Amino acid sequence: MCTDMSVTESHLSASESAPLVLASASPRRRELLDQIGVSYRVVVHDTDESPMPAESPEIYVSRLARQKAAAVSVLPGISAPVLGADTIVVCDRTVLGKPLDETDARRMLAMLSGRRHEVMTAVCVMQGQQVREATVRTGVWFRELSDSDMAAYWQSGEPAGKAGAYAVQGLGALFVAKIEGSYSAVVGLPIFETGQLLAAFGVRNALEKVARE
Repeated sequence: MCTDMSVTESHLSASESAPLVLASASPRRRELLDQIGVSYRVVVHDTDESPMPAESPEIYVSRLARQKAAAVSVLPGISAPVLGADTIVVCDRTVLGKPLDETDARRMLAMLSGRRHEVMTAVCVMQGQQVREATVRTGVWFRELSDSDMAAYWQSGEPAGKAGAYAVQGLGALFVAKIEGSYSAVVGLPIFETGQLLAAFGVRNALEKVARE
């Protein structure tokens, strides 16, 4: 449900201004931006993430990324480019959200067991009337999971709050036999595509900053 709550957090040194606003509370997305040396501040404004009737996974994930960026870009004091992103896990054209409980997590993991699924991550960068977007689709293959695998994984605490009930950057990596596409997109932010989008708004990464020195 949509609320009026916003959260602001600085990720800048005292000498820096914010060239980018990250419209996400995800620590994984922060780590990926830190990895490529992009300075930013976090401003999160809650939006309704309910899917629309008959909405395809591709349209759903891109709409959420755009919606998150738009919700922050109109807040008072926001003038820098805003980056919104969303990641979903899709199996048999079904979007697997965050598990409600252990039973729900095991249902999702059983669906993924021994087969391929897709992770879709959409990124939207918005500043005024300028909007650029990209959606990245990555194939992920799971090994066969036993009941004890799923039970132990749930007991680890990692599946709770994770789309598809797993985290590739954590213990969930033990289940992943192969990835075809962008690993960083599965984590939550495709670095290559994000770098290209940000460059169009003049937001520099660490290599570009060094080149200008």
